[in-house]
Formats: sequence, C-alpha cells, structure tokens
Amino acid sequence: MPVRGLITTLIAEVEEVTVRRYPGVLEPSEVNLLSFEVGGRLGRIELDVGERVDAGQLLAELEPEQFETVIGSRRAAVEEVTATLALAEDDLARSQALLDSGTITVVRRDEDATAAAQARAQLTQAEKNLAAAEQDLADSKLYSPFDGIVDALEVESFATVGAGQTVLSLYQQEEYEVSFSVSFDVISRLVVGTPATVRLADDPSVSLTAVVSELGERAGQVSSFPVVVRLTEAAPIIKAGMAVEVALEFALPASRGHLLPMSAVIPGTDIPERTGPNDLIPLDIYVYDPSNQSVRKRTVTMAGIRDNRFLIIDGLSPGERVATKGVAFLREGMEVSLLPDAEGE
Repeated sequence: MPVRGLITTLIAEVEEVTVRRYPGVLEPSEVNLLSFEVGGRLGRIELDVGERVDAGQLLAELEPEQFETVIGSRRAAVEEVTATLALAEDDLARSQALLDSGTITVVRRDEDATAAAQARAQLTQAEKNLAAAEQDLADSKLYSPFDGIVDALEVESFATVGAGQTVLSLYQQEEYEVSFSVSFDVISRLVVGTPATVRLADDPSVSLTAVVSELGERAGQVSSFPVVVRLTEAAPIIKAGMAVEVALEFALPASRGHLLPMSAVIPGTDIPERTGPNDLIPLDIYVYDPSNQSVRKRTVTMAGIRDNRFLIIDGLSPGERVATKGVAFLREGMEVSLLPDAEGE
C-alpha cells in the first residue's frame, strides 16, 4: 500500500496576544454647530459640504442693509442728544453766572443743572445704543473658529434665520473616532486609554493608532456594549464616513500561543461561529510523529482567530509539525512520508 505524502506546518511562531476586529465608520470626534448672534436675511453661501476652511475665514454673512439703517438712525440720535447736551450745559453756565450776581434764584440754577444731567444720561444711553447696533453689524458675519471641514449646511442662501439658529456645522481636521459594539467579555477587559489600531476597509495598508476614549455602561442590545476609539494619528487620505476596521489586542489566557492554519482541523470538529478573547475551544488535529513516521490525533486548545488562522495556546510545542493539507484522508497512526517542501514552512 503506498505511503501518503504529508504537508505540514512547523510550530515555531509564538504569539502572546489575540486580536479582535470590529467594523465601523470614521466620524468626527466633535461637530461644532455655528450660528449668528443676531437674526436677519442671509446672503449667498459659497460653501460646500466637505470643503476645508481656515481659521478666521468668512463662512456666511447676513445682508448688511438692515443693520446699517439702524446704525444710521442711532448715530443721528447721538448727534441730536449731543446738541441738546451742549445747549443744556450753556444754560447751566449762564444760570450759575446769574446766580453768582444775585440775578436768579438757586432753584432756577438747579433746574438747569437737572436738565444738563438728564441730557448727559441720554447721550450715554444713545452711545450705548449705537455701539450695540455696530456690534450687531459685526455679528452679522460668521467666521470659522478653527481650521476645519464643513460637515453640513443647515440653511440655504438668502433664507431668513433667527439668532442662535444653526447655519452650518464644522469639525476639526484630523480628529476622528469610531463607534462600535462589543460583547460583555470584551468590555470587561477594556479601559479608557486601551490602545487600538484602525485600518481603512478600502486600503488595509493604511493603519493608524488609536485609543479607547469611551466605554458604555449599558448594553444597547442584549450583551452588546458601545465602545468609542479616538484616532491619535491621521493621514491625508482619511475622511469622515470611511469604512474602517478596529483591532483590539488582548493578552492570551495562557502564557503564549501558536498560529495554525484552519485547514489543520480534522473535519467534524465543532467550532462556534463567534468566540470571545476569554473563550477556550478544543480542536482536534493530526501531529506528525517522526519516531515512526506516522500521524497522531491530538486535542489542542484554541483561543481565537488571527489573520484566518487559529491561535493555539495549549497542546503544541515549538518544533512539532501539524498536518495542514489532506487532513480528511488521514487516520490515527497512519504511516506517512513527510514531503521535503514542508521543511521551509
């Protein structure tokens, strides 16, 4: 009977962590809502969603005519009260001179002093009203508070807006986060500040560092807890709305593990669809026995999957070889011939 050739994987690589991956979408860490402090009719808005703006850049403005009309009216009021005050002070000066000469009474002088004081108070109020109107004109222009990106436009050109009504929203460049949900066994091992890695779904070569910034106390769904990671670095290619994958690393429940191709598992082994970083799953495999050139069935312990390979934390030792091809045709104790091309694996 011919001896079957055997393709194996050499157990050499040692892993000390297991990785869990979660899909998500890049979102701005903070979206700032911008509004006018005064109401009025908008001019034309020349911005587009996604457009980058600079700190201090004019974003939108209200039509100035209504503010300029008020300023003109209040400036005229200041001039009128200024003239009234000048006359009142002249009258007071004459009254004081006449009082000194004994021509008029103190009562008449006090009446002129009161009129002058009233005019002076009216001028102060008129000047405040003018300053307020000039401030309203200044507040009719909306400037960017920082270098950012337009997230949304909430109104259209030439619309009438009220004071405090959101006109547009901005978010700061290079400040992104990703929200996703994890199971209880994962949330229990996370703390704020836990390192994470974020990769773009469309370009996995773009890998960015991140940290856990928020942990949900209550499950949004049954055994599903919200987590937020914040990017600590950025790349020119990234934009809000991009699909990403978040990777979290956890120490293995044993001291170290070995990566094993999925093809090594003997068919019929029950493997759960989902496993957590604390779950330990028994797997049946065939290990090559060089003493008699045969294969022996062995049960090992798996603690997760990394890069489409099982992470074995118990049952294997460096230097051993595991059958990884044609496993369905092997039997306990079967004599095999180790193929030479397996030496480099």
